[in-house]
Amino acid sequence: MKTSPSLRPSILRASRCLLAAALLPLAATALPGADATENWAKQCASCHGKDGKGETKAGKKAGVKDQTDPGYHAKLTDDQMFKSIKEGLKEGEKERMKPFAEKLTDDEIKALVAHVRSFKK
Repeated sequence: MKTSPSLRPSILRASRCLLAAALLPLAATALPGADATENWAKQCASCHGKDGKGETKAGKKAGVKDQTDPGYHAKLTDDQMFKSIKEGLKEGEKERMKPFAEKLTDDEIKALVAHVRSFKK
């Protein structure tokens, strides 16, 4: 079946729209990485630093661990890290890290755990 030349641009536009609609779910799967980076910058970097080394004024005061240290990663499971982010950390009665259960979803916390793992050198 032949199409008239005047219909070809319409068919091309429709094909592009269908392709864009088909690719939209793939773009959505890329968002968690961006969310983790954004959440890190917003929630964590003030103490842990953008690079995870903890060399910020607040990080030094709190004694945060260097997230790039392979030894740190070897001693801490993903479940332990998840729990620390969700529930916070206390040393006796002193809060060392505030809980993020009310600010972040479980999926966002899991993405942050993966983000922290990416700092390991």
